[in-house]
Amino acid sequence: MRNAKMAELEGLVGQWRITLSDAWFLEPAGTEVTGSATVEWIGEAFIAMRTTLQGELDMVLGRSDARDAYTALYHDDRGVSRVFEMTFDGGNWVLSRADPDFHQRFVATVEPDRISGRWEASEDAGATWRKDFDLVYDRV
Repeated sequence: MRNAKMAELEGLVGQWRITLSDAWFLEPAGTEVTGSATVEWIGEAFIAMRTTLQGELDMVLGRSDARDAYTALYHDDRGVSRVFEMTFDGGNWVLSRADPDFHQRFVATVEPDRISGRWEASEDAGATWRKDFDLVYDRV
């Protein structure tokens, strides 16, 4: 039986075209990078996001009922692994982490066929934030 709070993530499931833009690290200014994502259920309890965008990255979304909280586990082809706290209310999706190396967050608006978001980072424990890049998911 599917967890009711996990079922609220059903709108993320599907095939997506991804566009990364307005990134401080891409030259020349205005450069866009495209990729794709497949989002699917793993059984009744988890959602897997498999993404190809300048490399491979995976994220698994899950939930702790006792903490009333979503959690996202991230891994990419550089060997980087991270744990993100997550909130989702149907229209707003936030992933965040406050780790010793730096703080990071993804803030997005979710619509039926588009997710528009941005990744941000803070190197001073969240006192100030800089945008890393915009990330848009369009349903295929």
